[in-house]
Amino acid sequence: MVPLAALIKEEARSEKLEKPLLRYGCASQSKKGEDFFLMKTDCVRASGNPSSTFAVFAVLDGHNGNAAAIYTRDNLLNHVLSAMPRGLSRDEWLHALPRALVAGFVKTDKEFQTKGQTSGTTVTFVIIDGWTVTVASVGDSRCILDSQGGIVSLLTVDHRLEENVEERERVTASGGEVGRLSIVGGAEIGPLRCWPGGLCLSRSIGDIDVGEFIVPIPYVKQVKLSSAGGRLIIASDGIWDALSSESAAKSCQGLPAELAARQVVKEALRTRGLKDDTTCIVVDIIPPDRSVKPPQPPPKKMNKFKSFILGKKSKEPANKLAKKLSSVGTVEELFEEGSAMLAERLGNDSSGGATTSGLFTCAICQVDLAPSEGVSVHAGSIFSTSSKPWEGPFLCSDCRDKKDAMEGKRPSGVKVL
Repeated sequence: MVPLAALIKEEARSEKLEKPLLRYGCASQSKKGEDFFLMKTDCVRASGNPSSTFAVFAVLDGHNGNAAAIYTRDNLLNHVLSAMPRGLSRDEWLHALPRALVAGFVKTDKEFQTKGQTSGTTVTFVIIDGWTVTVASVGDSRCILDSQGGIVSLLTVDHRLEENVEERERVTASGGEVGRLSIVGGAEIGPLRCWPGGLCLSRSIGDIDVGEFIVPIPYVKQVKLSSAGGRLIIASDGIWDALSSESAAKSCQGLPAELAARQVVKEALRTRGLKDDTTCIVVDIIPPDRSVKPPQPPPKKMNKFKSFILGKKSKEPANKLAKKLSSVGTVEELFEEGSAMLAERLGNDSSGGATTSGLFTCAICQVDLAPSEGVSVHAGSIFSTSSKPWEGPFLCSDCRDKKDAMEGKRPSGVKVL
């Protein structure tokens, strides 16, 4: 019989050998000083277990000041990890991650709003654990995947009111007003905005002066790469307003990650000039048994076919794009959800959210609740998928108020100092 300790040691060794290598770089040009980023490769799922490491990369594009971007950069990861149950295996941890990301985003937004500052920020937050990539995003910063086969896919959805009909309908149904900027004479100019506040986005962290129908609930996508690996490009809209996803990927093919990030920024500035803060992170996910080799252009004989496929896909939603990519073996889609309704995103919890001490915990802020204090996230919600509103997960009164405000059931009530 093999001792348990030996089995654990062998499993950890195997996991370490199978993990891909990460090579990454970041470049930026500042116009307003509101772009920030995070690159952290020494995170661990289980304390004291070096084989449980994962990496986090994020781009945050602030507006109306940099306070929200800085606060989110410094606190979001901790809030996500605090929402994860303890004692999970790796597969269980990855399965629980999308829900924890939702809780972490909402908690970060809720805590920042108590500071009474009116700034806001987009967030594109990427967690890489082995070959599995999980991306959570609000706003219009973007993450794309350039596979070794030369196929470029979106791992995020832009939450711009101008381009997202579903988000426009949600904002107006929740009490917001959507329209363009009116000038003297009644003419309307510029992109669609949410009033009051004039924000072009439907989701962000912060922006308390606009209204809580601008929600922090992220679109989350989780994919598993093939053993060929791939390249992630994570960037603020200073890049994407100048370059398409395909153009950004093509501009840096064949370059190592650090030079690739610089090249993407350089190409964006060449195309459009420095009109906004411009930040780009490039991450190469490389098989451990192969020399470092950035994504290469596909063979020329495939260009015609690739052009046809990409031209068709560019007009379709991101989820359809990902499913087509899965069919050709580029990525395996594990999870995708973009609903802005908290009851849908937190799901059902038959345990009621009880801890080992017999107390309940708030699914968002993790405060302990007595059984009589918590309110089910499904209670009174027409969006709930649960037929048992007395089941968990549960929210504390503050988080329940936050949920109601995001759904337009009460006015946004936090006063700005």
